[in-house]
Amino acid sequence: GVRHAVSVSNGTCAIHLALKVLDIGPGDEVIVPAFTFPATVNAVYHSGATPVLVDCLPDHWSMDPAEAVKAISPATKAVIPVHLYGHPCDMASIMEVARRHKIFVIEDAAEAHGAECLGRKVGGLGDIGCFSFYGNKVITTGEGGMCVTDDERLNDRLRKMRDHGMSKVRRYWQEEIGFNYRLTNLNAALGVAQLEQIEEFLARRAELARMYENALNNISGFRIYTDSPFGKKIDWLFCLFVEEIFPFGRDLLLQQLNEYKIDARPTFYPIHLMPLYKSIKKARSLDNAERFGLTGINLPIYPSLPEEDIQYIVEVLRDCSFRS
Repeated sequence: GVRHAVSVSNGTCAIHLALKVLDIGPGDEVIVPAFTFPATVNAVYHSGATPVLVDCLPDHWSMDPAEAVKAISPATKAVIPVHLYGHPCDMASIMEVARRHKIFVIEDAAEAHGAECLGRKVGGLGDIGCFSFYGNKVITTGEGGMCVTDDERLNDRLRKMRDHGMSKVRRYWQEEIGFNYRLTNLNAALGVAQLEQIEEFLARRAELARMYENALNNISGFRIYTDSPFGKKIDWLFCLFVEEIFPFGRDLLLQQLNEYKIDARPTFYPIHLMPLYKSIKKARSLDNAERFGLTGINLPIYPSLPEEDIQYIVEVLRDCSFRS
């Protein structure tokens, strides 16, 4: 649904490139959610700008637009909403905030290929949308990414900056200090073949997610989010949150699942809880991010996952819940 798509070598490069072509750097601030994969924040650091963490909503893990407003300062140049785990953010509110305060919107849609919001695909609502094609994404190039935009000027600069900043009309003439962020032809060929199957992949993931949902609705101690309040989600990972009534908590449950040879994984740790980011700038409380980040697990979901494996996983979870 956008006019321009610029392939790059990975999703982190996509966010970094987006920041650079928007001339965001030292002295600037960029609002990011506290509950996200660190690549979102790292790209801001790589640009020289300062990330400012904000909380997610109390009833969904998406960035809270009201908290984003409170984090805006004279130094704020952009906001990066993350469509985490395939669920679209409240883009109506975020775009209104951005327009009112004249800041850029860079969508991190790395995990949300095909999700929709406001009648459009996510990634196509902000100034620049960023995707990842890493091996665990809905479609993959092994390693790769993409920036998408409707802005002709941004498209031209994205293409120049990913290719060393060289002139497009004068061979080997340097116009800017750019990057080598090109995607290889082999990776691109794999991506084209994958893209032809995206609807099939998404349909199968949705089918598997419904199996999980139907089976887990009858088990106490867990909470699942079957829909997004802000648009049409896709099922990148299947998230299950351990409620307070579950006595032994998330980490012990993960340990038990792994003992049963189930490759369940924790949700992303909130950025501010990792020692590496101890000094990161925060906006007020991040309690909701901590609740989602410290109680969630991701269950296996991929198109070739056998249905009997889901039945096995659910039986193990039921047994864990019963023993609790």
